[in-house]
Amino acid sequence: MRKALLLMLLIPVIEILVLIEVGSQIGGLAAVLLILATAVFGLAIIRKQGGKTLLKAQDKLRANVLPAQEIIEGFLLAIAGVFLLIPGFVTDAIGLLLLVPPIRKGLFLGVFIKIIAEKVKKASPRGSQFHENTGEIIEGEYIKENKDQIDKN
Repeated sequence: MRKALLLMLLIPVIEILVLIEVGSQIGGLAAVLLILATAVFGLAIIRKQGGKTLLKAQDKLRANVLPAQEIIEGFLLAIAGVFLLIPGFVTDAIGLLLLVPPIRKGLFLGVFIKIIAEKVKKASPRGSQFHENTGEIIEGEYIKENKDQIDKN
């Protein structure tokens, strides 16, 4: 929680400093136009990649496979969209990095999966004992016997 608050305070300060520096180098109007161009360009790419990710997820769902990677990629694309809409060069750079599939899948997706796995491991009473669901259903009956009944037999 403290890290999020610290980021929320630092990001605008960093963005303002970078915007002033870039604006002094290339001009204020050029800096603003560059920020607007990255937002438009980035959102067009997000729309295209988001559509592809959605189609992959639908294909996996038709095959009765959980589209976990596609869900996370869609979430990362949404984060990229937010970063591209926030005015500034630092957030635009992060947003554009999230749009590059090898970087998104290699760096961000790996980090995101590790974070989720750690949270699941902490929340799970059995630790990290995950079992692959093959989709096969085995029907049967069982009888719960207490220890005294087993000893008498």
